[in-house]
Amino acid sequence: MVLAVIAAAIFVATLVVVIWQPKGFPIGYTALIGAVIALATTVVGLSDIPTVVGIVWNATLTFVAVVLISLILDEAGFFEWAALHVARWGRGNGRLLFVLIVGLGAVIAAVFANDGAALILTPIVVGMLRALKMPQKAALGFILATGFIADTGSLPLVVSNLVNIVSADYFHLGFAEYAAVMIPVGIVSVLASLGMLLAYFGRSIPKRYDVLALTRPADAVKDRATFRAGWVVLALLLVGYFAADPIGAPLAAVAGVGAVVIVLVAARQPAFLFARAQAAPVLVTTGGTATVSAAGCGAGAPSGRVIPVWKTIREAPWQIVLFSIGMYLVVYGLQNQGLTDHLASLFDVFGDHGVLVTALGVGFTIAILASLMNNMPTVLIAALAIGGAGATGLTHEVMVYANVIGSDLGPKITPIGSLATLLWLHVLEKKGIHIGWGQYFRTGIVLTVPVLAVTLAALAGWLTLIH
Repeated sequence: MVLAVIAAAIFVATLVVVIWQPKGFPIGYTALIGAVIALATTVVGLSDIPTVVGIVWNATLTFVAVVLISLILDEAGFFEWAALHVARWGRGNGRLLFVLIVGLGAVIAAVFANDGAALILTPIVVGMLRALKMPQKAALGFILATGFIADTGSLPLVVSNLVNIVSADYFHLGFAEYAAVMIPVGIVSVLASLGMLLAYFGRSIPKRYDVLALTRPADAVKDRATFRAGWVVLALLLVGYFAADPIGAPLAAVAGVGAVVIVLVAARQPAFLFARAQAAPVLVTTGGTATVSAAGCGAGAPSGRVIPVWKTIREAPWQIVLFSIGMYLVVYGLQNQGLTDHLASLFDVFGDHGVLVTALGVGFTIAILASLMNNMPTVLIAALAIGGAGATGLTHEVMVYANVIGSDLGPKITPIGSLATLLWLHVLEKKGIHIGWGQYFRTGIVLTVPVLAVTLAALAGWLTLIH
């Protein structure tokens, strides 16, 4: 009993500091301190370390690799190019632009993970809205929609969200097996999200906007070689993800190779010999300052390195590796002391009342937990509980996928539901846009609850159909 209280206290204290994020206490180090305390108090033992590392290493390294790829491509202008094309496809229709931006966010979330969609697309959308001189209320709708779809659109693939990878690894779900269930469910989630977003923000969206106020998509591309390589890498990644299961390769290896390739392309040195073979560059003098024009380098000359590669690598979410190991050791202490058994008993109650009740009960329970204590620890707590529950067959499968849905969508109810949301709010603050926690909660709960219910019902229906 004493150790159970200690385990709960360590978990709460670690979680509070992680969410608070005091200056000088990165989340990875905070979680590791919590893990050390858990070890010192015997809440967890040294033998638990290999078990936890085995659960999280593939998930965290895959996530870091995917985010690193997205950061490099962002520096190359990949996402700004895509957003500008989408804005032109809107043809001046405000509502169509809103739909297309939400769709772009869903695609980026599916391929580049929810963090990529929220943290990379949002600043681009903000810049676009300012160029279009959107009214403040309309701009806020676009911004909140971008943040919302980043998570609700992160269901389709294992790599779309870190919690997806953790859950898939824990329950030994292959990439293709997961996709077969969650791509249809993810489409329902995106459509439900779009419907709610239009219902909530539709009146504030202007009917028309000036397409000519936007820059040309081609002008957004800063590094053409990396931009082109990005398309090839993404295609090979998709093939590699599906091929990984049959050959027994971890997703981290596939994503890691993709990250290495795109980093090497971005880090290439200027093609000096090729450039010398072209016409001599032209010296241009402007305001007393001499500069060299690239025009004389000849058409088709490969560009030199323009992406701050090592700076981008340093900015990748390496702390998430330490955070996952440390936080999940703390969570493992809850299981060791029997605290996850209570959640397992609740899941068994839901499991006794059919597939739909199981999906809704487990999904909403996990969503509430994720919104209150962050989705990262929640997904493992729920996985441990599902593993300890007595459900089998279809009922067990429903619980596994409801855990993913609750952990992906539940965090949108509150600002503390995911680390990505906290970082997203911080990015907006730096752009001069303040969204208070109260305003976020009022919007989040209205949007999330119906989308969560529809998505969980779709899960129950789809799994029943394919079985």
